Amino acid sequence: MRTRFSANLGFLWTELALPDAIRAAKAAGFDAVECHWPYDTDPADVAAALRETGLPMLGLNTRRGDVAAGENGLSALPGRGAEARAAIDEAIAYARATGTGAVHVMAGFAAGEAARAVFAENLAHACDAAPDLTFLIEPLNHRDAPGYFLQGSTQARGIIEAVGRPNLKLMFDCYHLQILEGDLTRRLTDLLPLIGHVQFAGVPDRGPPDRGEVNYAHVFAHLGRLGWDRPLGAEYRPGGPTGASLDWLRAFQGGPGG
Repeated sequence: MRTRFSANLGFLWTELALPDAIRAAKAAGFDAVECHWPYDTDPADVAAALRETGLPMLGLNTRRGDVAAGENGLSALPGRGAEARAAIDEAIAYARATGTGAVHVMAGFAAGEAARAVFAENLAHACDAAPDLTFLIEPLNHRDAPGYFLQGSTQARGIIEAVGRPNLKLMFDCYHLQILEGDLTRRLTDLLPLIGHVQFAGVPDRGPPDRGEVNYAHVFAHLGRLGWDRPLGAEYRPGGPTGASLDWLRAFQGGPGG
């Protein structure tokens, strides 16, 4: 079985309008796409590009909040419940308009029991409002996002289990979790029932996955042995034209476990 890959258009082909980036991903040989914050693009234009290319849109993020003030999500911020739920509802509407399967609910910079309680409340709202969608939560590493609420897979597991909704899953980002915890293949095995999507990038520079300290050929083969058959999300910084960074795609599509 060939390993399938999704292009994260938050980092890849960022010089293009989102519909054109979808077309570029198709031309490059990707099997799916995903994005960060598509809200400035008419969802009808995104849906048209997806129909044209035949690519599914796997996921998108809730809004970060006041980006100029340094915010990176709202859903774990005490006192911001109405804004967080509005961002969730907006993401649900955009996902449905574009046929997107999952929404990453961004927690934001927070800590403590009050933050945990409001995050769980907002996640329950999301899951109950759209049982047809998958909602994802993602630990971010302490170097790129110091002070982010979700700081590890154990914490994320506890929240998923406490919320207790079948459509709440873990975004297993190999880049972040390698920096936070390491031991990726064992963690993938342990967390597999909770994982809704897998992302990757080279470590430590978040560049293409065929460089750095993680042997992704091994990781992808391990996922194949575990029975993972969904596209894996390429969320890396290409460091130049995206097309010039894609040697890894051709190699891994036909590589071990592929």
